[in-house]
This record gives sequence, structure tokens and C-alpha cells, in this order.
Amino acid sequence: MDVKPLIDKIESKKAVVGVIGLGYVGLPLVIEFCRAGFNVIGFDVDEKKNTALNSGKSYIRHIPADDIARFAGEGRLTATDDFTRIAEADALLIAVPTPLTGQREPDLRFIESTARAIAPHLRSEHLVILESTTYPGTTEEVLGPLLETESGLKRDTDFLLAYSPEREDPGNPTFSTSTIPKVVGGCSPEALDAADALYSQIIDETVRVSSAATAEAVKLTENIFRCVNIALVNELKLIYSKMGVDVWEVIEAAKTKPFGFMPFYPGPGLGGHCIPIDPFYLSWKAREFDCPTRFIELAGEINSSMPAYVIDILTDALNDAARSVRGAKILVLGMAYKKNVEDVRESPSFDLITRLLGKGAEVDYHDPYVAEIPRTREHADLAGRRSVDLTPEMLASYDAVLIATDHDNIDYQSVVDHAPLVVDTRNATARTTGGNAKIYKA
Repeated sequence: MDVKPLIDKIESKKAVVGVIGLGYVGLPLVIEFCRAGFNVIGFDVDEKKNTALNSGKSYIRHIPADDIARFAGEGRLTATDDFTRIAEADALLIAVPTPLTGQREPDLRFIESTARAIAPHLRSEHLVILESTTYPGTTEEVLGPLLETESGLKRDTDFLLAYSPEREDPGNPTFSTSTIPKVVGGCSPEALDAADALYSQIIDETVRVSSAATAEAVKLTENIFRCVNIALVNELKLIYSKMGVDVWEVIEAAKTKPFGFMPFYPGPGLGGHCIPIDPFYLSWKAREFDCPTRFIELAGEINSSMPAYVIDILTDALNDAARSVRGAKILVLGMAYKKNVEDVRESPSFDLITRLLGKGAEVDYHDPYVAEIPRTREHADLAGRRSVDLTPEMLASYDAVLIATDHDNIDYQSVVDHAPLVVDTRNATARTTGGNAKIYKA
């Protein structure tokens, strides 16, 4: 396949970009391509998202509605659930979820259903790029064959296929979509050239690798690195707490070493779409090659055990106050999986609340970014609960406050001053004064 006409079309900004999946990964891509001068069609099965975008509104806090309104008003941004419009796009970027099954195995049904939706409208010279995090081989072994079978077209002869892992970090004040280097791997040299040409229009630096499988492995490696190191400090937290040593103070001092140490921080469990999930994608794929992944699986076990540890600390704290968990009123501070964002995907707060309810506690939550708990696949029973006000009177009415997310815009001094008991999983109370006797680190 002669890739030059497609690259010329991309470089002249005449190519139409289609983005499938308009969440935390897809929508930032839409905005960047619009900023670069491209016409963009966003595809999503959620009609609420499409309606919002077409009306010039944003549903993700760190993405300005002004940009969306401008691009929609200029006719350069359209959002739809009509997949017949796939044929209008020259490049198709797939950014759909890749969760785990109940057995902690890769769940590729969203990639597969997207491929089946694309295939009837696939045409010659289409460039298809998968961005969803997955195991090495997915693009070539799953997506490619599905597109070929369902469309009757041939990869490299009729259409091009590539993989480029998303590296979004919602709420990061230093790095954005355009400034984070973009790894790109193609299923052929032509696909790599075309994908690189496309991303070079919106990204400051692209990083070409030898294959789609290599690019897939890069993403897993990045997140497994974080998972393993977080597991390490979580285990150190358990050990040091028995010794009466504050792991947070240890880390703050250790990071003053200018070489050979990188700080990671403990917490109540892992959250976000990637880190709690990606290690299991690799461990599942590794079984195909008879490769043990004991180190990775152990890290996953340690991190998965943190919510139970936190509840044990809370239970002990209540016992010290001559109070039982059953019937106790508990306020969980933070539903988001990390501070200063509204993203609740895989948040450990779901597990913490579910465990407390299971023990008979009454549980409320406060989160300045999450007014209402959205419906999720795993925790549909918590959907609709609303954030309560954080007033001195409200704080005093609870038996304990559990800090699960350390949002910057919460007055932790007020929490310490008015809550009868505080269990802090994020070291959020480190700069408060007084109340040390009722603060428990977990």
C-alpha cells in the first residue's frame, strides 16, 4: 500500500480524524486534533456525551468547555453514535475500556465490539490505531483479524494498523496530552510512518518502536513499574507501623538522596483504569509462554489487600474509643482515585465503603469533585449516593472520618479539629496541629 497520499493528507490537515470512545483518553485527543486544525468526528455509544459535546459542553473537569464550544461552533467537532460515519474519517483512533473479568482475565469485549462496528464501514487507505491498554499481541492477533474477517479487506494491502498507548494523567499540572511523548508502533513500516505522521501533528515528541507488540509492552511496563513500587512502600508501611516508624517521614527523608531513589507513596489501595488492571493483563498473557509472574502477582496481592488493612486500622481505632464498627457513623473523605480530579475509576473508596457497609456501619462520603457516585459495573449498589457537606457540625456528628483521597481543597485542620477520630491513609494531616491522639495512620 502506498502510504504517501495518506501522509500528504495528514500533513496538509485535510485528513478527517475519528476518535472512538470519548472518555478520559479519547476526548483530550479530540481537542488536540481540533486545535491543530483537523476536522474530528467523535464516536461514543453514550448519547449524553455526544449531546454535551455537540452543545459545546464539557463533562471532564480539566477539559475547558470554551474549547469544545468553539470547535463545535466552527463545525470542526462532531460527536455521534452513528458508526456509518466511520467512512468519512481517514484515521480512526480507538480509545475504549479494557477491564478485567471477574476471574481477573483480560476483557476485550469493548475492543471486539468496536472492531465489529468499524468493519462494515472500513475502506481502502484507512489508518486504524488502537490506544487502549492491553497485552502484547492484541493489535495483531485480535483487532487485525477481526477487522479483516468482518470487512473483507486486507491489512497493509487495503488498510493500515498501529498501536499507540495512551499516557493520560488527569489533573497533572505539568504534563498534558501534547507534551507527553507518544510511543508509536505499527504492524508494518507503512503503518508506523502513517501513525507517526498523524501524532506528530499534535504531540511535541513521538517515540517510534519496532512493532505494535513492543508499544503494547511499553504501556504495561510503565504501569507495572508503578504497581510494584507502590506495593513495596505499602509493605514497608505495614512493617514500619509495627516498629512505630512513620513511613511517610521515611520517604520524605529518603527522597533527598539525589540518585538511586525514586519516591512512591502508600495508600488505601490502587485506583485508576491502568495500574490496578495492567499487571494482570501481562500475567495472563505470560501463561501462554509458560512464564511465571510471581513478582508481579505478589505486588497485585499486596496492593489489593490494602483496603482490608485500612478497615482493620479503623476498627482498632473505634475499639480504642469504646465504639463498635456496627452502627458507627463513618465519613469517607474522597471518592476519586487520586487527588484533585473527579475520576472514580477503580477507586479504592468503593471497596472501603462496601466493606464498612458489610460490617454494619452507616457510611457517607464527601468529595468536592464527585457530587454523586456514578453507576459502575462492579459497584452499581453505590450509585446515586451524594456527597455531604463538610461543616464543623457535620464532622462532629460522625464517629470517625476516613481520609481516602487527599484533595488539596479540603480543610484538614478543620477535620482534625472537629472529627472525634481520623484515620488518614494519605498523610493528609501531616501539616495539621493538635489532635495527634485521635489521628491514626493507615
